[in-house]
Amino acid sequence: MNEFSPHLFFSLQRYAHQDLWAEGKPVWSALWELDRYFSQKKEYRIEVKIPPGVYLERPELISIGKGTILEPGVYIQGPCILGKECVVRHGAYLRDKVICGDRCAIGHSAEIKHSILLDQANATHFAYVGDSILGNRVNLGAGVKCANLRLDRSEVSVLGQSGKIKTGLRKMGAILGDGAQIGCNCVLNPGTLVGPETLCPALTSLSGTLSAKTKIKASCTWTAIPSTDLEARA
Repeated sequence: MNEFSPHLFFSLQRYAHQDLWAEGKPVWSALWELDRYFSQKKEYRIEVKIPPGVYLERPELISIGKGTILEPGVYIQGPCILGKECVVRHGAYLRDKVICGDRCAIGHSAEIKHSILLDQANATHFAYVGDSILGNRVNLGAGVKCANLRLDRSEVSVLGQSGKIKTGLRKMGAILGDGAQIGCNCVLNPGTLVGPETLCPALTSLSGTLSAKTKIKASCTWTAIPSTDLEARA
């Protein structure tokens, strides 16, 4: 599983929730751990004033860090953790078991479900992020969809150097390494792994495993074959 080490995708040294990734486990293992992580959390704290028009379901299971801005019309379902200085815009829907780092942005009509956002990750307007992980400084353009369920409802696999590898997850979206940039109205199919600093143009359908610093040419579909040149993150 070395080719899927979390450190090939993310810099975790400063991330408040780095314990989601156990030593020797693949990058998607943090999705296995979300339920346990929340069940063991003993204290939640809301450190901002909640404006009128924001709805918090199970607020006793929600943490919101200092400086975070929630616009009217936001719906947050606990358990949920939002870091410091985030922006959650009108109409955003955060379903249960979402973790966001610091200085993240979630746009108008975006839906985030059972997912992890590292620091400064952006899921802008009309995005869907289901059972996915967005690395530091990742940006999803408007209308990006991280699809998390196969049409046949079977277990999601990822594409490794030796072929398909089962993840143990029936629902798994995409994992995007630090600094990946995804253009507007792209679809990331279940089990897509995107290496750090990859650039993807608008209106692209992605699947497979993309190496670090890939620059995808404009096309309708893109299936990537994994290679060994994912760069380790410090």
